[in-house]
Amino acid sequence: MDFIAVLDYEHLDNGMFLTAFARSLARKKSRGIILHGDSEYTERLIQTGMMREDATLRSIKDLNHRLIALFADQGISTIGVNGYQKSLITADEDEIRVDEIQLNKFPEQPMLLISCLAFQTEGSRPVPVSLPSLSLFLKQKLSLSEVTIFSTNQSSGVIKEDLPKKITPSDTDQEFKNQFIPKSFHHVKEDVWLTTADEFGN
Repeated sequence: MDFIAVLDYEHLDNGMFLTAFARSLARKKSRGIILHGDSEYTERLIQTGMMREDATLRSIKDLNHRLIALFADQGISTIGVNGYQKSLITADEDEIRVDEIQLNKFPEQPMLLISCLAFQTEGSRPVPVSLPSLSLFLKQKLSLSEVTIFSTNQSSGVIKEDLPKKITPSDTDQEFKNQFIPKSFHHVKEDVWLTTADEFGN
């Protein structure tokens, strides 16, 4: 694995972003992990009468399938898994663990798309874990140099000279956070790579 890219809540309901991301991913010559959580689709499911917990799980699982299909349209070979499957990722009392043996068994060629659903051993059920925690944990476990997140400012894709750049989200001013950084990463105290969907493939 050469990189970890995080598709956050703000991006997963944005068709233009996802298409641009898929095109950039198709240009990548290295293999990586794409992590994702849920999107506004969760709220739409809740409006149909589903409980939030069930809606979140359903949203994340459905998104995993939809992203695989989107990547396939761009000719990207991708293996999609939910983190809880076969206890690939487990989480108990804020401690995350990964089955590295399983992870290493995946074929070398395709991209790996993993949802933030981990297996909670205490309740024997899937639970969502935070994308910052999961991405930084995997970065450390796999000895990767960086985690890539994506600007939430739609206009920043046009301003090529601004991004990508390395940032420490917790050290940036509030205005920059609000304009560019996904909310779940605002308080992250480690360096991450901030870029746009278009620039990601360069």
